[in-house]
Amino acid sequence: MGRRAIKEYRAAEALQLILADRDKERLACPSCGHQTIERTPKRRFVPSMRQDTYRQVTLRCGKCGRQAAYVPRNVTQPSHPELTY
Repeated sequence: MGRRAIKEYRAAEALQLILADRDKERLACPSCGHQTIERTPKRRFVPSMRQDTYRQVTLRCGKCGRQAAYVPRNVTQPSHPELTY
């Protein structure tokens, strides 16, 4: 159990799920193997003109209820100015 009685993935499981989501692969729960992962916000296939900044992505298993959250790449910025692309 994590914070406020929310079941969270172990670090390695959460990283596996987050990387699969960022690579737009089919998501499956690394803990129980269930194929239904609820993603909030839903993935948009049409690029929108307005970027929602500082939005958090939450991935939750429909069976075991475990969840992971991360900030998308387009929102994060390098901490050192020399690391810009």
